[in-house]
Amino acid sequence: MEIRKLNALRGIAAMIVFITHFSDITNWFDGVLGGGSGAYGVMLFFMLSGFLMSYLYLEKAFNKEHVKHYFLARAGRVLPLYLAVVLGSYLFTQFDQNLLYDIPNVNILLGHLLFLHGESVLWSIPPEVQFYLIFIIFWAFAKNRAGYIYVSIITVMLVLFLTNFPRISGDLNGIPYNVFNSIRSLPFFFIGVIFGLHYKSLVIPSYLKKHCFVFSLCLIPLLYPEFTPVTSDAKRKMWLSYEVLLVMSSVFFAVVFLVPDNNALLANKITDLLGKVSYSLYLLHMPIIVQVNQLNLSIEIKLLVSLFVSVLLAYLTYSYFEKPIANLIRSTKSSNIKNATKALI
Repeated sequence: MEIRKLNALRGIAAMIVFITHFSDITNWFDGVLGGGSGAYGVMLFFMLSGFLMSYLYLEKAFNKEHVKHYFLARAGRVLPLYLAVVLGSYLFTQFDQNLLYDIPNVNILLGHLLFLHGESVLWSIPPEVQFYLIFIIFWAFAKNRAGYIYVSIITVMLVLFLTNFPRISGDLNGIPYNVFNSIRSLPFFFIGVIFGLHYKSLVIPSYLKKHCFVFSLCLIPLLYPEFTPVTSDAKRKMWLSYEVLLVMSSVFFAVVFLVPDNNALLANKITDLLGKVSYSLYLLHMPIIVQVNQLNLSIEIKLLVSLFVSVLLAYLTYSYFEKPIANLIRSTKSSNIKNATKALI
């Protein structure tokens, strides 16, 4: 069963990142919408990732065939475009062309390919891939020992709190690594897993399901450094503040569990489109903003051009690169199942 509201959340997450980077690069509104606030969009992505993995897989048997399909599906969704952007960035950098991201040498390239390090927006992909591996442990628990999922999450959260989220980063024989990015992102992934675990079983009273809960999304801008009443350091509070974790979790819960499925603001063709192209939009928008910012245009025109080109390129990439590869993987899985069935016969 498709949950169309999740498409909207993906699109909103991508747009938060887009607006933040546009504000940072062009100093739009004196940068008040920037300041690293794209982190809130990435938090939504991590919660969505945990939710979907939990929702789609925890009820399935934990066996070799299902695990294989899981890894193929996850790899097909994330790796092709990521690898294309990483390799393209490396090649462009070698020719002094600032068209994607700065990957100047083989060691930094290996850091990306080994999912240990990421430049600019690419930083979030290594944690995402690492979470795919963590989820396998939860899946193994799910059939007979689902309670261990909660025990594991509580234990890890306590350890992270007591160790003050250790800043583990550095380089190994010149290859950079940054474990801290994964550590600080774990709580948001965990929240998504817990919500996904209960999406089908949690009974929400009908009188609580109201369209007005869609306005809970307005809480996210209130977390921006220029607006938030939270007084802790802006960079730290984004990822390491339990206030932010509570607000983002509440927003996610309200939208997914309390807003009716037929809400026109979250279930329409535009949000469906933005949700589908959100990954491409996330990976490709920043170089476009950088290039458009060099044009002699008003900042409002730069915004429109950057958004139009980013969405258009994301759509083309999704339609002619991401989607065909995903279909190829699905056909590979179907062929394997058919071959296994024939062998049994």
